[in-house]
Amino acid sequence: MAAKPTSTPGPTRSPYAAPSSGPASAAELARLAGLLADRTRAAFCLALLDGRAWTAGELAAYAQVAPSTASEHLTRLTEGGLLAEHRQGRHRYVRLASARVAELIESLAAHLGPPAAPPRGLRAVSASAALARGRTCYDHLAGRLGVALTDAMTARGLLDQDGGFALTDAGRTWLTEGLGIEAAALCGGRRPQARGCLDWTERRPHLAGTAGARLCDRLLERRWIRRIGTGRAVRLTPDGAAALHELLGIDSAGAGLE
Repeated sequence: MAAKPTSTPGPTRSPYAAPSSGPASAAELARLAGLLADRTRAAFCLALLDGRAWTAGELAAYAQVAPSTASEHLTRLTEGGLLAEHRQGRHRYVRLASARVAELIESLAAHLGPPAAPPRGLRAVSASAALARGRTCYDHLAGRLGVALTDAMTARGLLDQDGGFALTDAGRTWLTEGLGIEAAALCGGRRPQARGCLDWTERRPHLAGTAGARLCDRLLERRWIRRIGTGRAVRLTPDGAAALHELLGIDSAGAGLE
């Protein structure tokens, strides 16, 4: 597998963002729906929810399509504003264009019902169980791990889900002083500091926004969680289980995180 680029492509305007002159038109909404109304393009977008850049060849192999077919679909998604492209040498890398695009994809996935047939085979069952236990949702944590963190923060008064979905003063202090996250890093411009993202496996909200992204970063930096393979799945480490129990009172075994 080729090395991932270190630079991050800038966001591209997405067609589902309303133009400055007025609300989005029916034609724009139809164009957006058309971009996702293809199984291969939908598979690409779901794969890219891991927040990392993929090569066109990697996505072709993932979706089990020919490289030429993948290239055509990636061009449509890029021109439509859902993906951003970066070229490094002979490799073409793509990733979701912005956090807002990731929120759209995850929100649509959350509205789907359970699969018509459960996964079959040891590999498929294991992969499904790992994603349900813990995964990244673009740049924040989801699955049972993401929901457990959100619930624990809410129970301790760090997060307010009653008056909307917002960090409390105690929550900001906990993130900056307790976890050492710089206060400036919690300010994401027009992106909300905290946002509830409906989890598609747990059917309950987990923490998104800049606070969710910085929390995910810090857990990875401290090796309290680790990625499993090259996909979206993450797993709580023994050090992480001990730290989250001390900081938030999370019982990792009881929460099904082990």
